[in-house]
Amino acid sequence: MKPKPQKGVPGPLTATELEMMNAIWRLGPCTVSQVQESLKPERELAYSSVSTIVRILEQKGFVTSTKAGRGHLYAAAVTKPAYQALSLERVVKQVFDDTPSLLVQRLLDSNSLTEKELAEIRALLRNKAD
Repeated sequence: MKPKPQKGVPGPLTATELEMMNAIWRLGPCTVSQVQESLKPERELAYSSVSTIVRILEQKGFVTSTKAGRGHLYAAAVTKPAYQALSLERVVKQVFDDTPSLLVQRLLDSNSLTEKELAEIRALLRNKAD
């Protein structure tokens, strides 16, 4: 089933914002400390940096917060499939001249697909045709 973009999905995320959102999507409702900890050891960010980015995500409408003791719990307000669908629409429009088949052609030309991935794509296309 194709995820549909949610109404009111905010604009594109920066690379760092997307990194935080991926942590929140993975963790579910969480604290800033939990987001910070989940980024380690690949990414060592100060608590204040993570907190600032999470608050920006809240201002942009990507997360919601609820008071939990002395802190807050943050939860995704936008689902990952909805963000993926919206991002793909933007890429198709902005990079591939609003031509989805051109995106697929570039993907197939990339030589980065394994035989298993190609088989999965063929199966998806067969199911879409039915």
